[in-house]
Amino acid sequence: MLEARAHQQLKALLQQEGADGWPHHLSLSRLVARSLRRRDHSLIRLAIGSSPSWWVSLLVPLALSDSSLALVVSEGLRQRLLQIELPRLARAGLPLPCAEGPSPPPPGVVWVLSHRELVTAWGQQLLADRQLILPEAEQLDRRLGEALAVAIAPHHWDALRRALPRAEAPLLGLHERLNRRILEAPRHPQGLVALRDEDDAPLRQLLSLLGPLPAPWPAWLQAGGSTWTSWARLDPDLLQWTLLRQPLEPVAALNGLLSDRGAIVIGQLNEPRNGDGLPAPALSLGLKPQVDVVLGDLPLADPLPLYAPLRQPLPNSPIYGDHLLEQSRRLVLGQERLTLVLVDDAQLRLQLTSGLAGDFGSRVVHECTSPEGHGVLCASWSWWLRHQEQLPVPGQVVVALLPIASLEDPLTAARVRALRSQGRDWFRELLLPDALLRLQLGVAPLRRPPGGRLAILDGRLRGRSWGQRVLQSLEPWVSLNRLLPS
Repeated sequence: MLEARAHQQLKALLQQEGADGWPHHLSLSRLVARSLRRRDHSLIRLAIGSSPSWWVSLLVPLALSDSSLALVVSEGLRQRLLQIELPRLARAGLPLPCAEGPSPPPPGVVWVLSHRELVTAWGQQLLADRQLILPEAEQLDRRLGEALAVAIAPHHWDALRRALPRAEAPLLGLHERLNRRILEAPRHPQGLVALRDEDDAPLRQLLSLLGPLPAPWPAWLQAGGSTWTSWARLDPDLLQWTLLRQPLEPVAALNGLLSDRGAIVIGQLNEPRNGDGLPAPALSLGLKPQVDVVLGDLPLADPLPLYAPLRQPLPNSPIYGDHLLEQSRRLVLGQERLTLVLVDDAQLRLQLTSGLAGDFGSRVVHECTSPEGHGVLCASWSWWLRHQEQLPVPGQVVVALLPIASLEDPLTAARVRALRSQGRDWFRELLLPDALLRLQLGVAPLRRPPGGRLAILDGRLRGRSWGQRVLQSLEPWVSLNRLLPS
């Protein structure tokens, strides 16, 4: 039986390599092998911040299975697969045949796909009856949204005019109209400009009467309706912009992807509480798990030290910047390990970086992957979540602003409008759950040896009713009432 073979092979591999701290290797291996053999649906919830060493427990059953499989990975996981895990399996005598590219490989060879390639293969009906393995389920909605997004760059307009020379004059007029709309919009730190349906409606109407259209214009034209939203990304130096369009609910475009095929969904997902049930993206894709398992960490010996003073100004307060700088100075003093300061507001982050550099000099860096051992690293949440595996475990994490998505982001604003129009609680259904997950992922390294402390300087933690949910998501923790050197 596949479960027994995977158990034996993985146990021998782990014994050969030495002890591994993750306690669920054998359990995960048997669950994956069982799902492969039965061709059913399995949802496996890992603890927030689980070490990536669990990957080998997923791959050993794949190496022993002769099923037709497709493994959907992000670029970071693809690099780990090719550079670390496949050589590791080969040394243990467990070669895992893999293939990349747009064409499906023969049975017995794992088809490694990005999320964009998954969307393409699904649209072209190339998946057939392949079982899908979807790790990083916590990022599934965002990655599918990025995969489904359609981008119109400046050179695509040139290609469109060359393909439709008789329509060059009206196309130039519509381009100029969009150009004025985008350049006259208020400046956004990331150069994002929200567009209304009426902004690109004339262009859509014209293109619907013309053809054939060069890529990616047919995809852009097809991506219409109230379930999609448009915005532009402006390059202020070149005064050029890219037109973007993305679905509000990405999984709706792939509804039924997991129906009538085996699927294993693995992610750092919270154990369901109060009837929360399955993650919405997996449900919308057609996941009906026969197995829903939580592989949590062992109970912590020590709770997370948390410094969060009771009386702090709110982020919209005029004294908030001074408050952050003063508190951050106190937190950095006496630290012998790396201090990480997280804030998404670009202007505030640069001001804080500059202020700290005035006190601590070259120890302070901005989004740098090689900080000093006792340095201060200031970064956005998205940057930290992408690069944390490349950096040492910080001695403390300073949360200057909780990672609540800004309504200045056009996609977030559009999703909020859609929920508001349905009379739903857009903050507690959309913004808060996403912020809690990002917070848990961002501070997870502090729970690994040698540990560290967390400081939250956002006054909303104590000043808003939902702050209690933030504190609950960080349990177990112990309050630090005074700052002592560590």
